[in-house]
Amino acid sequence: MSTTARTAPAAELNGRPAAAGELAPLAFAGYAHFTAVQVRGGRVRGLDLHLERLRAASVELFGRALPDDLVRARLRSALAGGPDDLSLTATVYSAAGEFTPADPGAELGLLVRTGPAASGPEGPLALAAFEHERFLPGIKHVGEPAKTRLLRRAAEQGFDDAAFLDRRGRFSEASIWNLAFWDGEAVVWPEAEMLTGTTMGIVRRRLDGLGVPQRVREVRPADLPELSGAAVMNSWTPGVAVHRIGTAALPEAPAFLELLHRAYRDEPLTGI
Repeated sequence: MSTTARTAPAAELNGRPAAAGELAPLAFAGYAHFTAVQVRGGRVRGLDLHLERLRAASVELFGRALPDDLVRARLRSALAGGPDDLSLTATVYSAAGEFTPADPGAELGLLVRTGPAASGPEGPLALAAFEHERFLPGIKHVGEPAKTRLLRRAAEQGFDDAAFLDRRGRFSEASIWNLAFWDGEAVVWPEAEMLTGTTMGIVRRRLDGLGVPQRVREVRPADLPELSGAAVMNSWTPGVAVHRIGTAALPEAPAFLELLHRAYRDEPLTGI
C-alpha cells in the first residue's frame, strides 16, 4: 500500500469501509455522540475512559449501548493497515435518526474516522469569555453550532478561542477544551456543569498518583488575577498555556504546563 493511501483520512461504518451513499444520510445528522482519541504506535491512552464515555452517552441518548468488545473490534478494524500515529473519532448514532420518537428496536451504528495525527496549537492562547451553557453538557454530542459561532466571534475580537461562563458567572469549559488553572500549589478545576474530557480524566488520576494537590472550586473572572497560570486540554494535548482570558492577564507557568504533560505521559499506552 502506498504512503498516500496509508495516511489519507478513512471511514468505516459498522466495521467495514463506508460507501458515499451510506455516509450521505449522516452528513447533517445531529442526534449522535462521539469520542476522539490520538493513536500513537497503534496504541491509545485512557481506553477505559473512551469506552465508558461511549457507553454512558449511548444509554442517555438511546437507552442502550453497543458492547465494549464490539466497539473495540470496530476500532481495531479501522486502525488495521493504517499508520501507527493518527487521529481517530468514533461516533455512535441510531438508525431511527432524529426528529422521531425513540425506537427501541433501531440498531445503533458506529462510524469510525481516522486522519493525520494532531498535537494542538503551541500557544499561549488568549480566550474571550462568553456566557454559554451547552445542552447536555456531560455528553460529547454533535450538532453544536454555538461553539463554532462563539469561537469565530472570539477571533473577530482578536482572541484565539472562546471560554464559557455559566449563568452564575462561573467558568465551565472552552469551545473544544477543558480548562485547568494553577494557584501556585494545586491544580484547580472549575466547578460547573461541563464535559469531563478523557484527557482531563487521565491527567486527574495521574496527578493523584504523583501526589499533586487538586481542587475543584468555582472560578469567576474576578478570581483570575489571583491565579498563577491557566491551560486548556483536549484529545490533542494535555496542556496549552493560556496567557489571557478576557481582559485578565495570566502569568506564564511553565512548571504547571510540564506537570500536566508529565501526568499525561505517566498514563500507559495500551492496545485496543
